[in-house]
Order: sequence, then structure tokens, then C-alpha cells
Amino acid sequence: MNEIHTTEDLLRSEIEDLKRQLEKHKEAGGAVGPDSAGDRPGAGGAGGRRVLRGLPAATPPRIGAGGGIQSRSGKPAGGDRAESQALGGQQQPGSAGQHRGGHGSAVLARASGYIKRRYADIGDRVKQGEVLAEIEAPELDQQIRQAKATVDQANSTIEQAQAALEQGRSNENLARVTAQRWENLSKKGVVSRQENDTYQLQWAAQKANVQALEKAVAAARNNASSVEANVARLNDLLEYQTVRAPFAGVITLRNVDTGVLVNEGSTLLYRIAQTDRLRTYVNVPQADAESVRVGQHAVLVIPDLPGRGFPGAVTRTANALDPATRTLLVEVQVPNPAALLMPGMYAQVDLSVPGKIRLC
Repeated sequence: MNEIHTTEDLLRSEIEDLKRQLEKHKEAGGAVGPDSAGDRPGAGGAGGRRVLRGLPAATPPRIGAGGGIQSRSGKPAGGDRAESQALGGQQQPGSAGQHRGGHGSAVLARASGYIKRRYADIGDRVKQGEVLAEIEAPELDQQIRQAKATVDQANSTIEQAQAALEQGRSNENLARVTAQRWENLSKKGVVSRQENDTYQLQWAAQKANVQALEKAVAAARNNASSVEANVARLNDLLEYQTVRAPFAGVITLRNVDTGVLVNEGSTLLYRIAQTDRLRTYVNVPQADAESVRVGQHAVLVIPDLPGRGFPGAVTRTANALDPATRTLLVEVQVPNPAALLMPGMYAQVDLSVPGKIRLC
């Protein structure tokens, strides 16, 4: 019994101490709990929006009463902003925004050979049509000379066929005149019918020969057109020995150097990206997907550039949720005339959406 009373006394003493510490803490003004005024809807904290506290940071963002997308961890995303964070190198659903160039392209070798000279390197800004590199291909020059010789041979064949056609037409005219004369003599009974039939058949044979020669000329011309097309193709490949920029942008990758062997259609030479307008992709959670519209205003904030905001707009959405994350992929385009933003950056995307209160 004495042990029981001693335990009860100790518990009462500890409870009294806790009560006194709680009263002192309240008098000092440090009691901020889940039911405090700063966390109630309509209170002065967080600009009058409903802030959720104590929830894990990995849970999807929610839209507070102030009208902005905010993290369910309880941190308002800097106004009406979808907070961009990359935890462990991965995007958080509905929060991370990653820049990509407005347009990017891989420059491949269109001719096989060796890099004779290169004129651009990573970070260089190039104009459309600017020379990036030169490819040396001696085999291509030999193929062009051979193809031109084949064209000359085909043209000679056409001339021979035309000469044979002229000769065949002359023979056909002679056979026609002879056949008409023998036909008149046969009608008068001067010559036999058999002799007349012989000359008539010779005339018909010459007419068939002329038709065959005409087709031979057409075939020779088609063959000449084919070899001329081959020469044109080789000349195009000769022009491809000079590698040019397909559009104005910045070199983000150089994969070759002088003297390197490149193969047609498979060797990557450069990678170019347009940086005057960037695309930022954000995954918006299902609860907030209905609030995102094309043309909606957005502001990008880069943690490495404090105090700077980059205005943009929502240009398109996927119009379908990712079944794995239940998020909507949203594309935001941002002008970048000063080239302060770089492709691959993570950003905080501020989306202004209509205000709504959702009870949790």
C-alpha cells in the first residue's frame, strides 16, 4: 500500500509540474498549436489562407483559401505559387518545374568522312546557317566524277538512239513510197499480187522498226535522267560536308573534334537549343488540375536568382492525368531575352488560380 501511495504521489507531482510549465509557456505567448489563430481559416496568418501544418512534405500540394497552390507541408508557396523542390534528385508531384529550351535539335553528319575543321564549341551562340564544321570526304569526290562520266555516257547513248531513229524513219519513208508504187502497178495488172504484197509487208516492218527506235530513245533519256539525279544527290552530299546551324541558338553539346571519323546519318556532331524562350514543365496534382487553364499567367522564381521573377503563361496541358502519380503535366513558356535562364534549371512556378477552400 505504501508503494502504491508513493507512485500516485509522484504522478500527481509530475502533473502539477507540467501544469505550471504550461501556464508559464502560455503567459510567455509561445503556445502555437494546430488550433491557434494563425492556422484557422480567415485568421491573420498566411494572408488569410488556410495553411495546413504537420503534414509530410512529400504529400501533394493543396489550394488554400487565398487562391494559391501551396504545399501540404503547411508552407505557403510564396503567394499563389506551386513550390518547386527536387528531393533526392527527383521531381515532387505537382511541385517541381524544369526548364527546357524552346526548341532543340541534334546535328548529325549527313556525309561520311573526317572532320577537317570545327568552328563552334559548347556555349557558343550561333546564327541560322552559320558554319559549324567542315567534313573532308575524298571518296565522295571520286563518286561525283564517276557519276558525271556516267551522265556523259548516257547522253551519248541518247544521241546514238536518235541517229538510229532518223535512219529508221528514212527507211520507213522509202518503204512507203515503194509500196505505194507497187500497189498502183498491181491495180493496172503490170505486176503480180505476190510482189505487191512483199513490198507492202516491208513497209509495215519499217513502221514497226520506227516505233521501236522511238521507245529506245525514250529509255535512253530516262536512263540519263536517273544518272543525273544521282549526280545531284552526290552534289547535295558535297554541300553537306559543310555543317551549318539549322536555327539560331546556343551550342549545348559538342561530340566531335578535328580528325574524327564520322558516318552519315549516325554520328552526333552538335546539339543546339533555342534559349530565347524556355519551356517549363510542372506536374500539378489531381486536386488542383481543374484550376489550370491554357493562357493562365505564371511567374517563375529561381532559387539561385533571389528577388527575380520571370513572367510566363501556360501554353498547353496534357489533358490527362499520369496514372502513376495522378498529376497533370503542364507546360509554361517563359521569354528569356537576357539568357538568364538555362535549360535544365529547377524553378518555383507561381500559378494564379481562382480561390477556393477545401476542407481536409
